[in-house]
Amino acid sequence: MTTFSTQGLQVRSGGRWWRSAVELVSSMRFAIALLTIICVASVIGTVVKQHEPFNNYINQFGPFWARVFEALSLYSVYSAWWFLLILAFLVVSTSLCIARNLPKIVQDLRNYKENIREQALNAFGQKATAQFGEQPEQAAQRIGRTLASGGWKVKLQQRQTAQGAGWMVAAKAGGMNKIGYLAAHSAIVLICIGGLFDGDLMVRAQTWFNGKSAYTGGGMIADIKPEHRLSASNPSFRGNLFVPEGTAADNAILNQKDGVLIQELPFILELKKFIVEYYPTGMPRVFASEVVIIDKETGKREDARIEVNKPASFKGIEIYQSSFEDGGSEITLQAIGMGNPTAPFEVKGAVGTSQTMVGGSDKRTLEITNLRTINVENFGDDGKGDRGVDVRKVDLQQTLKQNLGSAQNKKEHQLRNVGPSVTYKLRDSSGQAREFNNYMLPINSGEGVPEFMFGVRANTAEPFRYLRIPADEKGELNEFLRLREALMDPALRAEAVKRYVAANAGTESPEMTEQLSASAERVLSLFAGDPALLPQARLDPNSEAARSFGLQAIAAFIEKTIPPDQQTRFGDVLLRILNGTLIELLQVERARAGLPELDLNKEQNRAFMAQAVVALSDAPLYPEPLLFHMKEFKQVQASVFQVTRSPGKWVVYLGCLFLILGVFAMLYIRERRVWVWITPTGEQGQASSATMALSSNRRNIDSDKEFAVLKDKLLGVR
Repeated sequence: MTTFSTQGLQVRSGGRWWRSAVELVSSMRFAIALLTIICVASVIGTVVKQHEPFNNYINQFGPFWARVFEALSLYSVYSAWWFLLILAFLVVSTSLCIARNLPKIVQDLRNYKENIREQALNAFGQKATAQFGEQPEQAAQRIGRTLASGGWKVKLQQRQTAQGAGWMVAAKAGGMNKIGYLAAHSAIVLICIGGLFDGDLMVRAQTWFNGKSAYTGGGMIADIKPEHRLSASNPSFRGNLFVPEGTAADNAILNQKDGVLIQELPFILELKKFIVEYYPTGMPRVFASEVVIIDKETGKREDARIEVNKPASFKGIEIYQSSFEDGGSEITLQAIGMGNPTAPFEVKGAVGTSQTMVGGSDKRTLEITNLRTINVENFGDDGKGDRGVDVRKVDLQQTLKQNLGSAQNKKEHQLRNVGPSVTYKLRDSSGQAREFNNYMLPINSGEGVPEFMFGVRANTAEPFRYLRIPADEKGELNEFLRLREALMDPALRAEAVKRYVAANAGTESPEMTEQLSASAERVLSLFAGDPALLPQARLDPNSEAARSFGLQAIAAFIEKTIPPDQQTRFGDVLLRILNGTLIELLQVERARAGLPELDLNKEQNRAFMAQAVVALSDAPLYPEPLLFHMKEFKQVQASVFQVTRSPGKWVVYLGCLFLILGVFAMLYIRERRVWVWITPTGEQGQASSATMALSSNRRNIDSDKEFAVLKDKLLGVR
C-alpha cells in the first residue's frame, strides 16, 4: 500500500537554509498549518462585520482595541495582504505536496505488486489456503477470469519453484481512492487560485504597478481624476452601485481601507422603478428593481428585472440586488422651539443633505439621514398585563427581542404600522452630534390619547429615549404648543391663578382665598421654572437646573419645606392645584386665540390634560433648542446593486467539483489488493495448492464480507 509522508521535498542543491525552506513549504504539516490559519481568519471575518465605518468599531471595541484590530486588518480580512499571502503560500505548498506524491501514486496505480513472496502472504490478517485438483496454470487462469468478471484488474505471473512452475495471481480494485487524494488536494489549489483572482489581488496589483490610488475626498464622481479610476477592462472587481429612481449610473464604488476607487463600467444602469413589499412584521418580503441596461458601445437598451438571488448579467459582469436605501426623499419639517417659545417655522430638505440653523448664540447643522415610511411595533400583551409599548424606554429592536423566545411564552402579538418616521442629526460648532428619530403621526398605545414620539440619543450605541407629547382632538400638536406657550408667560399664569381661585375659593375666608392664591401661584411658577436655566438643564439632565422644572421642581420643594410625614398628603394637594391651574391656563390661551373653551366632560380631553402635565414636565429636559416634526414628504427610493466580474468563480466551481469527488473517493472507495499464490502438488503437478491474501486500506465489516465471498468463489472455502 502507498503511504503519504508528511515530510517535504528533499533537495540536494543549495545551502542548508534553502533546503530546509523547500522541505518546510512542501510538507503536509505546513499546508495543514496554513489551512488552520485561514479557518481562524474566516471565523474572524464572519464574526466581525467587514468594511464598516471606523467609528462603529470604536463604539464596539473601544479606541485602543479598535486601532489594534485595524492594524491587523481584521475589518477587511479577505482583502488583507497577509490573508492573500497565506492563500498564495497554500497554493504553492499544496502544489508541491501533489508534485511530491504524484510519482508514487502513478507508480502504485500501475504496479500490481505481483512479486510479493509467499512468506509475506502468510503475514496478512486476511488469508486462506486451499487444494485444487487441477494444474496451477489452469487454476490461475480460472481465478483470474473470476476476478476480472468481478471488476478487478488482474495480472498473472509465472514463477519457477522447486516443485515446478508456480503462478501468482495479483489483482487490485479501488484505485480511484488515490485519485481522490489528488482530486481533493487539487481542489484546494483551484479554490485558492480562484479566491486570489476574485479577491483584491487584481485591484491591488493596479495600485502597485499602474499608479492607481484610493480617493479620500468628496464631490462629484465625474470630477474624480483618472489615477483614482479603474478601466472597464479590469479583469476582476466587486463594487457597489447606488442608483435612485429615475436616474442612471455607470461607475461602481470599490471600498478600500484608505478611501475608494472608481470602477468604470461598460454599461449605464438606469433604475426605472424600485419595488418593495413587506411582511406584516415590517420586514421586507420582496424587493426588486426594474432597470434598463444601456451598452456604452452600441447604445443598445435592454430591460431587466433584478431581484435578490436573481441577478442580471452583461458582458461577464453580474448585477446583484444588494439592498435599498433612501434616494433623497424631499421632507418638510416643522421646527418647534424648545427654549423660550417661538413661532414654529418650516424647514425643507432632503435625505442626505444638511443645512445650518442659527438661533441667537446657538448654531446647529441639521443633517437629515433617513426616512422610514413603515414602522411596525408590537402592541400586544407581554404576559405581565402591560399592553402597549413605552417608547420612552425601548426602541423597535428591544421590543422585538422582548417578544422573541420559547413558544411556551404565550404572548399576544399585535403588530401595527405606526407610520413614517424621520431620522436626523443636529451637529454643534464643535462637531458633536445627537441623533433624533421622530414619528410623523401620533401613536395610540392604548394608554389615554395618542401621542407624538420624539426620540433622541447621544450616540448610536444607545437606544432612543422618547419625549411623548399628547395629540389634540384633531391629531395635531397645536393644543400642547398653546398650553406650553401660555405656561412660559407670567401674565397668563397670573390670569389662570385668578380663574382657578375664583372657581374653587367658594365662601371661604379671605385668608383662605389668599392662601389658595399663593399656593396656586407658587406651584405654577415652580412647574414653569426659570427660562434662564434652560440651557444648563438641557446640557446636564442631572443638574440642579434640570430639577428646577416641572414635577421635579415641585417634588424638590416638598422635600425641603414639608415634614416627611406630611409630604404625601401635601403632594396630592399641590398636584390637584397644578392640574386645575393648567386647565385654566389652557382656557385662557384658547380664549385669547378666539377658540371656545375645552370641554372637560369629554374623557379624551381629560386624558389629554393628564398626559400634557407629564409632557410639559419633560419638555425642558429636551437636549436641543429646536425640535423638528415631519409634516410631509415625497419619497424617492434608491437601489444598491453589487456589480462583480469574477473570472475565478469557474475555477472555484471546478475546485468544488474536484473536492466533492475527491472526498467521496477517499471516504467511500476502498483500495483492495488480492494475491493468490498457486504451486503444483501431487505426481507430475496434476494438482495444486493455493494461498490467498487480501489487503485493504481500511479493514471493516465490508472487507470481512468481501474476503468471505472471495474465499468461496476463488478457493471454494467457506
